[in-house]
Amino acid sequence: MAGNTFGTLFKLTSFGESHGVAIGGIIDGCPPGLVIDFDFIQLQLNKRRPGQSTIVTPRNEKDKLIFLSGIYEGKTTGAPIAFMVNNEDQQSKDYESLKDVYRPSHADYTYTAKYSHRDYRGSGRASARETLSRVVAGAIAQLWLKQYEISFVAYVAQIGSVKLPNEVNEIDWNEIENNLVRCPNQTVASKMLELIALTEKEGDTLGGKITCHINGVPAGIGEPVFDKLHAELGKAMLSINAVKGFEFGSGFEGISMKGSAHNDAMEIDKDKINFLTNYSGGIQGGISNGAPIYFNVAFKPVSSIKKSQTTIDNKNNKVNIEVKGRHDVCVVPRAVPIVEAMAAIVIMDFILRQKANN
Repeated sequence: MAGNTFGTLFKLTSFGESHGVAIGGIIDGCPPGLVIDFDFIQLQLNKRRPGQSTIVTPRNEKDKLIFLSGIYEGKTTGAPIAFMVNNEDQQSKDYESLKDVYRPSHADYTYTAKYSHRDYRGSGRASARETLSRVVAGAIAQLWLKQYEISFVAYVAQIGSVKLPNEVNEIDWNEIENNLVRCPNQTVASKMLELIALTEKEGDTLGGKITCHINGVPAGIGEPVFDKLHAELGKAMLSINAVKGFEFGSGFEGISMKGSAHNDAMEIDKDKINFLTNYSGGIQGGISNGAPIYFNVAFKPVSSIKKSQTTIDNKNNKVNIEVKGRHDVCVVPRAVPIVEAMAAIVIMDFILRQKANN
């Protein structure tokens, strides 16, 4: 299986399956001397872990992180950083009914088409459990990027038909962790929770949207042709399970604007370049312009639903299934730290590339 490594200079290779012994990764290219805040990394993992609240899958994994190499006396050595998290609460018997059946809109069929064999237990490598390795690498990247005062904040902007108003300036980021859905508006969060509860009773699932802001990235980060900064951010986000869309800056809304309105006018304020608007989303020509970078990530509804569905099995017979096992009604709240992590991996990788070029 190819394609398990992400990054150019700061690289993550992830390994493991949902119901295997462990999930983990190897980080290569992290500079030496970085002081590791183990509590911060574990906190990020806890935001992603299953069983954390009443609205996520009840699979109860502690996700206790174990570092195997690359860190000595609390600092990175420059050697590859290997880490793992043991799987402790698998219930593989719940997936026996899926052994020979393809769930609609799931990777069951495509994995079989490609490899002629698949691990059906909890979806194997196709499980979102793989993303915990990204959260670890992203947390380390965030720690390294603090020296440049670069920060990341992501939040749930929409679940199903319930969404935040468009007024970004009215969002209080301090409210993100004050509710189960990680939405920075308590009124909207309550409506999201009501929708999730109703949908769960129906045996159905929901999608949603996460918005991410990156602050402090200096101008000049990125490559102007195939490795555009927004292209790499898009690749990073689209590699996350269940992601169906990525847009940065004005995105699709910019279609309805004229150039005179969409252009971000510039001014000098105390020898610093400022932008009067930021429809560019902090990136122009594939290179950061110093303004805040922001983007949206769209997640589809989880394909494993408890309603009866018509599908086929591996002998092309028409069958009906009702998916058992433990699944999220909506994965979006647990994906917030994953989005932040992948963004941090991209930014750290590009800054290392910029340092190498210079």
